[in-house]
Amino acid sequence: MRQALVGAGVVLPSLRVDPVTGASDEPFALVDLGRCNVRVAERLASVVRGERPAVGTHAVDARDGRVGEVMGHVGGDVRLRPVAGGRAWDCPRASVAVAQPEEVLRARLSRTNRESARP
Repeated sequence: MRQALVGAGVVLPSLRVDPVTGASDEPFALVDLGRCNVRVAERLASVVRGERPAVGTHAVDARDGRVGEVMGHVGGDVRLRPVAGGRAWDCPRASVAVAQPEEVLRARLSRTNRESARP
């Protein structure tokens, strides 16, 4: 399960087999999914709903190349929050592509450069 979740971009650090039920006579031990913060819970719910791209991941608006974090899915649109700062926007699902790590890094670097240039 841990590998499947990591493959979907979800990390539950406290995921483990419950030691009490693992040592009992029951045929199947319980899995303790543990505690997670709200952002991880939102991402997990998005993955379970089959949303693509999942909430919490990064995507590119193919119409103009902007990179944003996926905040949610509304109707046929994907709500993106800019990595480089600014107002969130809605992008048609057909115009959304998964952002590559270098694209996210480039957007973050652009934001940092803009902020450091301010007096």
